Amino acid sequence: MVEELAQADDVVAACVDAPAWPLPEHDLIAALDAAHRLQQRLAAVTLTLIREIDGRGTAHTQGASSTAVWLRERLRLTVPAARRLIDLATALDTGNPGIRQALADGAISQDQARVIADTVDTVSTSADAVTADKAVGVLVGWAAQFDPTHLRKLGTRILDHVAPDIADAAAQAALDAEARRATRDRHLTLSEQTDGRLRLTGTLDAETASLLRAAIDPLSAPSGPDDQRSAAQRRHDALADLCRLTLRTTELPEHGGDPAQIVVTTSYDGLTRQLSSGALDTGLGLTPEAVRLLACDATLLPAVLGGAGQVLDVGRQRRLITGPLRRALVLRDRGCAFPGCDRPPRWCHAHHIHHWADGGTTSLANAVLLCGHHHRHLHHSDWTVHLSGDGHPEFVPPAWLDPEQLPRRNHYHRRT
Repeated sequence: MVEELAQADDVVAACVDAPAWPLPEHDLIAALDAAHRLQQRLAAVTLTLIREIDGRGTAHTQGASSTAVWLRERLRLTVPAARRLIDLATALDTGNPGIRQALADGAISQDQARVIADTVDTVSTSADAVTADKAVGVLVGWAAQFDPTHLRKLGTRILDHVAPDIADAAAQAALDAEARRATRDRHLTLSEQTDGRLRLTGTLDAETASLLRAAIDPLSAPSGPDDQRSAAQRRHDALADLCRLTLRTTELPEHGGDPAQIVVTTSYDGLTRQLSSGALDTGLGLTPEAVRLLACDATLLPAVLGGAGQVLDVGRQRRLITGPLRRALVLRDRGCAFPGCDRPPRWCHAHHIHHWADGGTTSLANAVLLCGHHHRHLHHSDWTVHLSGDGHPEFVPPAWLDPEQLPRRNHYHRRT
């Protein structure tokens, strides 16, 4: 298969470099149809490979917490996109084989295959295999005319066409299935931009959407007749107000032994003279005005930094990695330090590089921040960790994974 895919890659590469402008219109359209059909057939191959990788447990063998996380690191996907691929690969492998065949033939798109798989899964709860096969045939035929959104709408009444005697019961099953899909597909993604801003994308289920609207609508009303903000800007400012109100409560859970907090790194002289910019523990930069605004309603925690930005002291050291020492660890690692992991500090444990039971000290030079999965993985695998010359953690993979055992770093939490 590897050799055949390499040959296909060479053929596609030749097409990439071929100019499209000399093609007459009917050839141009035919080439588009052929490229789209080939894309779907390759998607069927990709899903087969993903299903096999997931079934073998390859991700866990190589140190990832899940196949979705492994795919994100390997293929540079988002985790929600990787999960959707895994779900579809599972559905095509364990469900009706006609869907996979239609995708492999290029008769349907990957998105249409997902819709048909979801619909047939719903049908199967109310009907037998013969009826499910009929549903696949009808939906694949409709796919030649309708996009995935319209196809999903048509699919809600598919039994009216293939099994009208059980259609009403199936309609209720479809509503239940849609609720399950809403729960499965819920997600919120926070993407850092290069200028320090944050992009929010996601899909909220119906209950969460109603909660957000109830909380944000009163705060996003115009402040008066002279309010020049757009509706989107007012919602942005309302979300900021909502976060401030929430952080002032005492009901938020602790993060690794500390209450919910914002950590800002700046200089004391610059703060008092209103001249110094600052940086959050997430790496985002702040203007001098923003630093002073946060300091008005904060407990100041002194942090002494070396010339290269290493944390030298953050108050009194304790036996356990909590309090000031944990804050120093968060400032340095900014999240799980294991290569390829993007889990934030609040999900992480503080790990002794040289174990406490073996005489290791509780100090910044002997600590690394790890999420629960990678903390367990490091204890039960041949991976090792040490601090490099610049004071940041590096992980050495086992020889079976990398014969050269080149040290690896986490790049998801870098500030530059």
